[in-house]
Amino acid sequence: MKTGKKIAISAGALVVLGTIVLVSVYEVNKGVVTVQTADVVRQDLTSIVTASGEVRPKNYTNILGEGFGKITDIAVKEGDKVRIGDVLLHIDSIQPAADVRAQQATLEGAEASSEAATAGYQAAVATLAQRQSDLEKAKLDWQRSQSLYTGELIAKSDYDAAKATYDSAVAALKAAQATLDQMRDSSQQSSLMVQQARAVLAHQQDVLRKTTYRAPINGIVSFIPVRVGENVVPGIQNAEGSFLMTISDMSIVTAEVMVDETDITNLRDGQPADVTVDALPNKTLHGIVTEVGDLAILRQSGQAATQQTTANTQEARDFKVVVRITDPPLSLRPGLSCTAKIQTAHRDNALSIPIQAVAVRTQEELNQAAHPGSSNVTLAATAAELDAEKKEIQGVFVVRGNKAVFVPVKTGITGTTNIEVTDGLKAGDQIVTGSYQVLRTLKPGATIKVDNSLAKDEGSST
Repeated sequence: MKTGKKIAISAGALVVLGTIVLVSVYEVNKGVVTVQTADVVRQDLTSIVTASGEVRPKNYTNILGEGFGKITDIAVKEGDKVRIGDVLLHIDSIQPAADVRAQQATLEGAEASSEAATAGYQAAVATLAQRQSDLEKAKLDWQRSQSLYTGELIAKSDYDAAKATYDSAVAALKAAQATLDQMRDSSQQSSLMVQQARAVLAHQQDVLRKTTYRAPINGIVSFIPVRVGENVVPGIQNAEGSFLMTISDMSIVTAEVMVDETDITNLRDGQPADVTVDALPNKTLHGIVTEVGDLAILRQSGQAATQQTTANTQEARDFKVVVRITDPPLSLRPGLSCTAKIQTAHRDNALSIPIQAVAVRTQEELNQAAHPGSSNVTLAATAAELDAEKKEIQGVFVVRGNKAVFVPVKTGITGTTNIEVTDGLKAGDQIVTGSYQVLRTLKPGATIKVDNSLAKDEGSST
C-alpha cells in the first residue's frame, strides 16, 4: 500500500474518532449549566442606609431689615465669628439721629413745663390752706361779733365789718379752690405731655437703633447677600424685610439628608451614623440620628407630598433625616455637601450569604421540578389554587452532588454585599452565586458544573 494512501486512511480515522469524542462530550454535557459557587459562612453583618444632604447648624438666625435706609458699612465678612451684641452693619442714620435730638429737646421742654405746673399746683395748695385758715378766723370773728351785737356791746358798723370780712374769706377760699383745680389739671396735662414726649423719643430711639444691626446669637457669619450702598426695607404685612445675612451657631452641627422612602421604615432615633463631607476628604465624622421625618418630600420638586400635590404623580419620594454630628471640626461650614451612612442594624457572627445568591421561584416551577412532565393546573382548579401556584418563594440554590437544589430560606438584615439567613441553611453549605444570567433562568434540580475561575478572574481584574 502506498504511503499517501496510508496517511489518508489514518487522517480519516482520526477525524471519525474526534467526531465521536465531540459527540460523546456534547451528549454528556447536554443540559449542564456552568455556575459559580460560594460557601455559607458566619460573619459580622451591619445594615447600612446611605443618604446625601448638606451640613446645617441646629440653631441659626436670618438677619432681616427692620427699617428704611441705605447700607453705609458692613462690619463683618462671611466666615467671621461673632458674639451676641457685636456690630454687623450700619445703615444711614442722619435723619433718625436728628429726630432723636429734636425729640430730646421737646422732652426737656415738656419736663420744664411739668415742673412749673407742679410748682404752681403746690403754690395753689398752700394758698388754699391759707384761705381756709383766714376763713376760720373770719368765721370766729363774725360769730363773736354776732354775740356782742345781740348784747348791744358793739356798734352795728363793727358787726357789718366782721360779716363782710367773713364773706370775703368765703369768696377767697372758693377762688383758691378753683385755682387749685386749674393747677391740678395743668399739672396732669403737663405730665401727660411728658409721657407722650418720652414715648415719641423711645420710638425715635428705636428707629435710630435699627440703623445699627447687632448679632443676636453667638456663631459665625455664614452668608451675606447684600453690599454697601444697597437700600434696606422693613417687612410689611406678609412680606419679609430685606434679607441681610445669616448667622449660624456651629456649636451643634447636623447633617440633613434625604432618605429614600424604601429605607425610611428602618430608621430610628439614636442610630449611629458616619458622615463624610465632600470638602473634607479622607475624614469621617461620627453622629447619631436625632430626627426622622414623617412627611414625604417629592424628589424633583421638593414639595411636601400632600394628597393634593400627589394626586396624579408617581414621582419618587424622600424623607428628611437629621443626624447630629458629635465631633464637628472647626473647619465645618453650613451648606457643605455630605453623605451619611446610617447603621440601622448589626448582627455578630451571623449566618450570611452573598446578596446575589437569593433567587425567587414560583410554587408552580418548584412543583414541575419535583414532578417533571406533569401539570398541576387543571381545568377544575379553583382561583385559590391558581393563586397558590403563582406564589413566589424566596430561596437559594444549594449544590448537592451535581445538582442545584432550590431551598427556601428566611432572611434577616442586609449588609453591603451579604444578607443574613435566619432559616433554611447551615454554615458550610455550598450555594450558587452566579452568574446573574444563570440565576435568572436556573431551574430547580438542574445539572450543574462548578467553575469559579471566571469569578476569580473578574475579581482580580476589578
